[in-house]
Amino acid sequence: MIDIHSHILPQIDDGASHMEESVSMAKEAVAQGIHTIVATPHHLNGRYENYKMDIVELVERLNERLLEDNIPLTVLPGQETRINGEMISDLEQGDLLPLNITSGYLFVELPSSNVPRYTSKLLYDLQLHGIKPVIVHPERNKELMENPDQLYEFVKNGTLTQVTAASVAGKFGKKIKTFSHQLIESNLTHFIASDAHNTTTRGFCIQEAFADIKDNYGNSVVYYFMENAQYLINGDTVVGDVPERVVRKKFLGLF
Repeated sequence: MIDIHSHILPQIDDGASHMEESVSMAKEAVAQGIHTIVATPHHLNGRYENYKMDIVELVERLNERLLEDNIPLTVLPGQETRINGEMISDLEQGDLLPLNITSGYLFVELPSSNVPRYTSKLLYDLQLHGIKPVIVHPERNKELMENPDQLYEFVKNGTLTQVTAASVAGKFGKKIKTFSHQLIESNLTHFIASDAHNTTTRGFCIQEAFADIKDNYGNSVVYYFMENAQYLINGDTVVGDVPERVVRKKFLGLF
């Protein structure tokens, strides 16, 4: 299994606080059935700045340590960048890091409470530059929860999304779990990933999430998400089913 979103790198953001914790997270990832994981430290979120070359170097160090400890996990470089108006120029200057460097897929993190007005234009501009933007954890964005039609428009226009495994498993509460399932049902998400920060309060939850998806939608949907993760790190094209709007009446009945 491939996990495309994690904070496994040590001493770089609010994930692993040191190398030993990174190793503990790696062991837990393997126990969850993960063999490849993308390290996606926060970038430009108001607290952390983690540029491309620094991430690539730290990933190399972590892989060397895992090899020494005989832990069968491969770490790939990535980045979780908070949306900002300079993303195109930062990309051209080599500061932004697409997942697995050459895949062409780039994580875009929205603020937790709102969607900036320029979001639609930026997502379009990224695609014009050959980048496939992936909005991370849209199910935890307050404005998208209140107005899911915005997310529908983004996806309809070519943006992809990634829902957090812990959200599907109900770790962030019933409302977020319900919205996560609505995104799956409406073909508004393309990846399920851990966004793991540690092995305790923000763990992987991958097996639990996929068990939940299997129970509700069958094995084919589980395989769909697993295959998409492979397509992403290979730089292949991810094509989802036709997106649909979240049913408004059903949605409003929950809040």
